[in-house]
Amino acid sequence: MTTPLDPPPLPVRWHRRVLMLAFPIVVANLTQPILGAVDTAVAGHLDGPQYLGGVALGGLVFSFVFWGFGFLRMGTTGLVAQAFGARDDDALRATLLRALLLAAAIGLVVLAVQTPLIAFGVGALGGSEAVQATARLYCHARIWAAPFALANYVVLGYLLGCQRVRLALLTQVFINAVNIVAVLVFVYRFDWAIAGIGAATAAADACGFALGMAILWRLRPRGLPPLAWSALSDSHALKRLVVINRDIFVRTLCLLGSFGWFAHLGAREGDAILAANALLLNFQTFMAFGLDGFAHAAEALVGAATGARDRHAFRQAVKVTMFWSVIGATGFSLVYWAGGAWIVGLLTDQASIRTAALQYLPWAAASPLASVAGFQLDGVFIGATRTRELMLAMTASSAVFLLAAWALAGPLGNHGLWLAMTVFMIARGVTLGVQLPAIERRLGPA
Repeated sequence: MTTPLDPPPLPVRWHRRVLMLAFPIVVANLTQPILGAVDTAVAGHLDGPQYLGGVALGGLVFSFVFWGFGFLRMGTTGLVAQAFGARDDDALRATLLRALLLAAAIGLVVLAVQTPLIAFGVGALGGSEAVQATARLYCHARIWAAPFALANYVVLGYLLGCQRVRLALLTQVFINAVNIVAVLVFVYRFDWAIAGIGAATAAADACGFALGMAILWRLRPRGLPPLAWSALSDSHALKRLVVINRDIFVRTLCLLGSFGWFAHLGAREGDAILAANALLLNFQTFMAFGLDGFAHAAEALVGAATGARDRHAFRQAVKVTMFWSVIGATGFSLVYWAGGAWIVGLLTDQASIRTAALQYLPWAAASPLASVAGFQLDGVFIGATRTRELMLAMTASSAVFLLAAWALAGPLGNHGLWLAMTVFMIARGVTLGVQLPAIERRLGPA
């Protein structure tokens, strides 16, 4: 029984709305770590730990090369969601085309500088010469899909911003299904080994781009006048795009830099620890993509509420998406505690790597609960396009991680490194949470 002082229950319709948005995104996102797990399993069953370490280092290089430009997805979602909430079809079309042109330009630059880029990225992350050699093979095979991979970020961002989550699910499942089939064919049929894993990802990105363009053509707004170049080159819109993308880019570099430093310090402990940490990061990746489903729902709903200047809708979107995100994080932690050893056994048959991974498994099991607030509030701030606050929060959190790693990794070894990562995840939620009330107040009266 409630009293006048009790808060009103959240409307059932908001829970239904969040779940209808989040569930297809969760399914789509979970295909990503399934693919990563397949790559890890294929590499983990090749003859020697350098193959698994090479995939780990190569994947981190592409985290910088591709995920470093993740603003193409996140910035597109925020801007499209606000135009969608304001029912502005002209802005929807112009935002999409600006983002696609930017993705094409960045992708061509990446191809032009691929040789020094890969050499620097692999060398900076460390590892033995055998690991670095396999990582370079992986990278040189995968990088040719750069323009397609970046354009796919834009397609996904547009579909999420327009709340077309089933189509987002279709594109992601298609890309990853092609990738899984291709990696098995290229590695086991063509005997391309580590290069086959990279080539499979490149082929899948190209196929996904073709599907994405077909979907966007079918979804194009009808009845609009031809788009003038002046609309694409509007100075105010371009300035906003640049500022948002700059902030998210810096934020992403801080995030990836922290994971890169984590890998670098782990590599100093030897190839077995490097490979074990990479294997356990698959647990983090599964959890991140799962929880990001609710964060993406927050991006779409918060963005629409911001575009409509609806403070009540903003508040409900934050509360309900956080509620379900916490439930999801609890579920991941329970699964990892109960079945983590079995999952490790599936991912590798290398005894030294398996032993090391089991030693540090409790950190991976605790990570979902430490990470949930930061992941969810990322989506809120991206949907509201409050990217400066997002950048500053990540910068502060990365500084906390570096200090914690410096203080803990020496005396505690790899346990200290995992503790520093846990502190980093908690700091992300705290630094964003303290800024949330100010974001809501900017929308005006409830």
